[in-house]
Amino acid sequence: MLGEVVVAENGKGRYQQEVRVGQHVLLADEPESVGGADAGPAPFDFLMAALGACTSMTLRMYAERKGLALTGVSVALSHEKIDLDGVRRDRISRRITLHGDLDPAQRQRMLEIANKCPVHKTLSQPVLIDSELVN
Repeated sequence: MLGEVVVAENGKGRYQQEVRVGQHVLLADEPESVGGADAGPAPFDFLMAALGACTSMTLRMYAERKGLALTGVSVALSHEKIDLDGVRRDRISRRITLHGDLDPAQRQRMLEIANKCPVHKTLSQPVLIDSELVN
């Protein structure tokens, strides 16, 4: 399957997982505060990394296409659980730093473009997840 990600226990820790993405091998784990060994990023860290990377790449592509004087992009993200009208929700805060000689209108447009990155769009709507057991 194109773009398939395979995650499996690696037997090296209570919650440690080997994450295979094409030729890349990553390690996932839970922090010590919940019983892991903190040997790798936690699942929500990977989710935020995906959003941050997609945001930065989308902004770079847009700046190149428009010939903007963007010299660097940094995206800092955090996750928390909040109560919203009595419903427990997830909130991801994304702080985007743009470097370069950009005027206020260009900076505002870059924020609009950031909200159009594919991962942001996916996370901003209901996502269907089909699960099945295989032998």
